[in-house]
Amino acid sequence: MNIDEGEEIAGMWVTPRVPKIGIYKLLAKKKMDGTVEWANFVQRDDGRKEKIYRGTVENVARLADVVSAINNALHTAYGPAVSLITADADVYSLDGKKAPPAIH
Repeated sequence: MNIDEGEEIAGMWVTPRVPKIGIYKLLAKKKMDGTVEWANFVQRDDGRKEKIYRGTVENVARLADVVSAINNALHTAYGPAVSLITADADVYSLDGKKAPPAIH
């Protein structure tokens, strides 16, 4: 997911590693119009990203609904021990330099 000028990271969540599956991740960015674009995927142990789902919600508050829905699916598949938890991330520009926390 790219963060364009005027956009900001709205949130990041990850699961613990699921054996033989990988780590589920949810990334969200707040767009200039206030809507929030999100992407959910599984990152395999070899680095591949698969099962990518994308969507948009009206505002940051609605992200809780997205996290809840994904957690419900994860609990059904893997049990209550596998849930999305808030994460920090290192963000890099396209030229490989570490990006500042806010991009304006």
